[in-house]
Amino acid sequence: MIKKTKKNPYTEVYALGQHIRMSAHKARRVVDQIRGRSYEETLMILELMPYRACYPIFKLVYSAAANASHNMGFNEADLIISKAEVNEGTTVKKLKPRARGRGFPLKRTSCHITIVLENRSLLKEISSLRRRVW
Repeated sequence: MIKKTKKNPYTEVYALGQHIRMSAHKARRVVDQIRGRSYEETLMILELMPYRACYPIFKLVYSAAANASHNMGFNEADLIISKAEVNEGTTVKKLKPRARGRGFPLKRTSCHITIVLENRSLLKEISSLRRRVW
């Protein structure tokens, strides 16, 4: 399930993926590589990395950019990933039947991934306006 929310209506756009069936530790390994990079560079990195976590993160980055262009009218070339975080989700606990009638516990972990894109050109304009005021 992918949720889309936005916090700062002027420069930031969010995409939130919840209950993604993978370990948060494995997803953080990929997210740490893309934090602070531009949108185009991030897509190239995610396409070429050999990890299973890249595909849902790629979909979230692409969804956040679609939100930015459709809802806010931002240009995709000006977007950077300002914040990317992975939190642990729910853990489904099951019992697998083993020999002699015993049960072996299985833990199916999930994670929540948040991607925040920021418009670089608007940040430059806002900072130049603040300099003029002071």
